[in-house]
Amino acid sequence: MIFRFAQPEAFLLLLLFVPLLYMGVRTKRRERSIAYSSLDLIEAAGMTAAFWKRYGKLFVRSLILLLIVFAAARPQTGRSQATVTTEGIDIVLLLDTSSSMQAQDFKPRNRLHVAKRVISDFVSKRNADRIGLVVFSAQAITQCPLTLDYNILRELVDRVEFGMLEDGTAIGVALATACNRLKNSQAKSRVVVLLTDGRNNMGLVSPITAAEVAKSLGIKVYTIGVGTRGLAPVPVDDPLLGRRLVPMEVQLDEETLQEIAQLTDGAYFRATDSEELLKIYDTIDELEKTTIETKSYTSYTERFLFFVAPALGLLLIQFLLSEVWLREIP
Repeated sequence: MIFRFAQPEAFLLLLLFVPLLYMGVRTKRRERSIAYSSLDLIEAAGMTAAFWKRYGKLFVRSLILLLIVFAAARPQTGRSQATVTTEGIDIVLLLDTSSSMQAQDFKPRNRLHVAKRVISDFVSKRNADRIGLVVFSAQAITQCPLTLDYNILRELVDRVEFGMLEDGTAIGVALATACNRLKNSQAKSRVVVLLTDGRNNMGLVSPITAAEVAKSLGIKVYTIGVGTRGLAPVPVDDPLLGRRLVPMEVQLDEETLQEIAQLTDGAYFRATDSEELLKIYDTIDELEKTTIETKSYTSYTERFLFFVAPALGLLLIQFLLSEVWLREIP
């Protein structure tokens, strides 16, 4: 709540009213002076009552003048409001859930666990963009369509697990699915963020063909290759020795990921640990900023009646008392 006086210069009237009021009181005293042969008559009439009647009336008149000056200064209360105009971005996140994402070269657990946590953090930093999620392995499914409900999206990210789809890596199908989700978008910018740790080995659509479709639709694709270089520990269920970690070579097709990014005016990133992956999503967050324009304004309401009404009330009370209780003898 904002309070102000629209015409504060009205308070200058106080400099005029005070001397005029004082002069009026002095003049009235001189006009009503009466010579008495004895003070006993004044005491009998009640000097104390006369004192309060005289100065009480002066106080009321002064208060009335003060309220009138405050009303003339136009007191107002206002509320600040803002109109926000946004040019949002539509983003589809592609998340690989193939069995190789179980590799435990990313701390504190496996690649998929860390990727889900980083994606959730990325979503939390957006505030005006529609974001969707597509998960893939041998096939691709839309885990969450484009939405502004980030709480639901983060919950659906958390539900992503291994075994949701047949094992494999269908990068081309996943990218084609994302393009299908974005083809009718009216957003000023349409973006796909593709995260994988392997190479395309499933599906009828090649990654480059899907990238060309994305390019024709004006969709930018950021590709992220995850996995340490060389060997990575992968959990394997051995019927004799039980579950154990076996070093396996990382099968990441960086050339194809780089080509996809280049075709669509995106960028390719390589993450070999959880810290690098977090930095990559932070970089993408900075590259794809939403334009937000805020126009602030304040609407004011006149409050002079809060001062005029008491002034009129006091004026009426003074009139009634002057004619009845405080009536003066001419």
